[in-house]
This record gives sequence, structure tokens and C-alpha cells, in this order.
Amino acid sequence: MKNGIFLIAGLVITVLYIFFSMQIYELMYYEAEFSQAMCDENMYLAVALITSGVAWAVAAIYYYAINSVGFARWYHWLIFLGIAVLLAAITDFVYPDSVFSEYDYEYTPQLIHFSLLNIIVEAVIFIVASYSMRWWSSNCRHTPIPQ
Repeated sequence: MKNGIFLIAGLVITVLYIFFSMQIYELMYYEAEFSQAMCDENMYLAVALITSGVAWAVAAIYYYAINSVGFARWYHWLIFLGIAVLLAAITDFVYPDSVFSEYDYEYTPQLIHFSLLNIIVEAVIFIVASYSMRWWSSNCRHTPIPQ
């Protein structure tokens, strides 16, 4: 029962993050022109979907595809957190940059700053995903913090 509550709570937190992504990102980084372009091109939603998808996918790979006793230490989990953060940061820079280049917008410095700030969001969503799904892993359920 407790495990199902953690999964539902993680999904609710992720959906709320996606729904309120524009407000969250503008609290973290607001530059008038850049923020308006992100809003106009619906990039906040795209970035939120990418960030959430990467976090949940990498966590699922760690807990269910890898799921090895030899890979069940906190530092192994930290490696996967690093992979998720790196993937999200790169993707959350490349995709908006490609959309903006179609419209001849030049926001490279702002996108770099935005992507670096998005590392924090990716880490939080990865932790939420980890605690939501770790309970059903046969070998890694005690990672990163034992029950």
C-alpha cells in the first residue's frame, strides 16, 4: 500500500511540475525577451516534458533494467543521476536552440544559463522518480538511502 502511495505521489508531483513549468522556470530565470520567446514557442512545456521523461526513463533503467546487486550502491545511483542531468541539460539546450534558429532568434547565452539552472529541476524530478519506483526493484530498492 505504501509503495503505491509513493508512486502516485511521484506522478502527481511530476504532473504538477509539467502543468506549472512556465511559472517555475520564470521564477528561476526571467529575462524579458527570452522568456517571451520561450512562452510564444511553447518551449516551457517542451522542456518540462523532456526533463520529466529523461528523469523517469533513467530511473526506470537503473531500477529495472540494470537492477543488479553489484550496482546497488549510492554512488552507482549518483552516476545515473549524473547521466540524467547531463542528458536533460544537453537536450534542453539543443531542442529550443533548434526551434529558435528557425525563427532567427539568437538566445544562446540565455539558453546556456537556462540549461544550467534546469540541472536543479532535473535532479529534483530524478529523486522524485527514484523514490516513486524504487520499491519494486528486487536488487536496488535500498538505493540511494536504505528503507
